[in-house]
Amino acid sequence: MKWKTGLTELAKKYKHAWVFLYILIYMPWFLYLEKHVTTHYHVIQTTFDEYIPFVEYFIIPYLLWFVFIAAVMLYFFFTDVPGFYRMAKLMFTGMTIFLIISTLFPNGQNLRPMVFERDNIFVDMVRMLYRADTCTNVFPSLHVFNSLSACIAIYESAELRKHRAVSTGAYILAGLIILATMFLKQHSVLDVMAAFVMAYVLYQFVYAGERKKAPGYAKRPALQNTK
Repeated sequence: MKWKTGLTELAKKYKHAWVFLYILIYMPWFLYLEKHVTTHYHVIQTTFDEYIPFVEYFIIPYLLWFVFIAAVMLYFFFTDVPGFYRMAKLMFTGMTIFLIISTLFPNGQNLRPMVFERDNIFVDMVRMLYRADTCTNVFPSLHVFNSLSACIAIYESAELRKHRAVSTGAYILAGLIILATMFLKQHSVLDVMAAFVMAYVLYQFVYAGERKKAPGYAKRPALQNTK
């Protein structure tokens, strides 16, 4: 039957969809932490965080994070399977490390304003965010780490590098998302710094490490002795 043949072909073409099964590991673990890490936790924040003002307008890029990550993952899923695997490997490894840290080292922050100086639609959106998301399990920031993972995947894509406007727009959005985590008092500077460190370290294994294993790597001009 034609529909069975079509389903078989789709299953073969998109067999890498098995990667999304990771959500069955991540979500139950994360929800458990959100439910049980509520009061007794290590406070992750610095004096510098107190000088960062609360700016409710950053709620827009903060929420666009969900669209950004989904769009980048789906792009690689449908157009670049090796790139999709690398991005998923980087992102899901970091997310697992985050879960382990949050389990062994319960953490949170007390940066959220108790009273808002202004009352507008953006503040209302922040209030909704605060009600939906606890101030615990913040180290390192997954908003920051996953944004960096998406940017790395874009940068490493030869195809996307041809579209400078697209890649530049993605980098700008990622930058605004990272700033939003601090200006909305969702994360401290330490959370952001830890996310950058984790992204850098994992990049060495996922992207730089695989590049060195690629055939002909040692013959590339950048590594030849020019003396």
